[in-house]
Amino acid sequence: MDLSLFFAGTGGSVPTARRGLPALLLRRGGDRLLFDCGEGTQRQLLRTVGLPDVEAVYLTHLHADHWLGLPGMLKTFDLRDRELPLTVHGPAPLKQVLELMRVVYGRVRYRLDVVELGPGDAVARDGYTVHAIGAEHRGPALSYALVEDARPGRFDAELATRLGVTPGPDFGRLQAGETVGGVSPDRVIGPGRPGRKLVISGDTRPTELLAVAAHEADVLVHEATFADEEAQRARETGHTTAREAATLARDAQVRMLALTHLSTRYGGREVRDEAREVFPGAVVPRDFDTIEVPFPEKGDPELIRWDATPAARAPR
Repeated sequence: MDLSLFFAGTGGSVPTARRGLPALLLRRGGDRLLFDCGEGTQRQLLRTVGLPDVEAVYLTHLHADHWLGLPGMLKTFDLRDRELPLTVHGPAPLKQVLELMRVVYGRVRYRLDVVELGPGDAVARDGYTVHAIGAEHRGPALSYALVEDARPGRFDAELATRLGVTPGPDFGRLQAGETVGGVSPDRVIGPGRPGRKLVISGDTRPTELLAVAAHEADVLVHEATFADEEAQRARETGHTTAREAATLARDAQVRMLALTHLSTRYGGREVRDEAREVFPGAVVPRDFDTIEVPFPEKGDPELIRWDATPAARAPR
């Protein structure tokens, strides 16, 4: 099943000509989940991959740069005659905030649920779970981990045939757990394999809790608002430096580290270079870039630059 992260906004508190405010679209099969929704998010999506009927929105916290694009998006969905329900998740006081914002987006005709999450809460979905992790920022804040369900082990068709199992329906019975012709599933099916894991830090200081949640993650998307020269400011404001994020990624043994939420003082290269001194595989996505996340046996996560895609070259 396809799994990818589309970076609709990679900037920090202030948008620039090159970086929009935080928004990350996670695509898994037919599911579309939006993590944060900074001002201008729907425009960023419309310019590129289109505005999907996302099933759920997950806000990391309620600072304005992470959610002010949501009221306009909620209204757009209504004007487009959306029928699917939508759930917005986030830390308290999310319900109070969205109720106050009804004066902006008005009544919507689709079902809109608002669910407040706290550290340790989990949202089970078909084939995976989204876990809320306590973050260390100014005020209530969450990180999120998407963890896929475990997968069955690899089926050895060649061995099954040698043992006398006829290819076809009998293979399916074996994979469903039945014994066929005296051949038990454990003889031809390898050990179970873990699903993929993606972790999204939101705004936070590096924490041991996040490091534990990110252990052996396929992709860790971590904020890097500052470079190391601003380490004191990062501590004072509840943010993370590129070096700190890279250290966490190295210790957690993640496969790929993607740095986002860059301050306007950085172009990106200096943040990337600082991180790579600690974690050589660190990347700094630009707006509209994508990270494709295959199953581990099929390859490593890959950063795909927007300007290298056919969609970017298509006339508008």
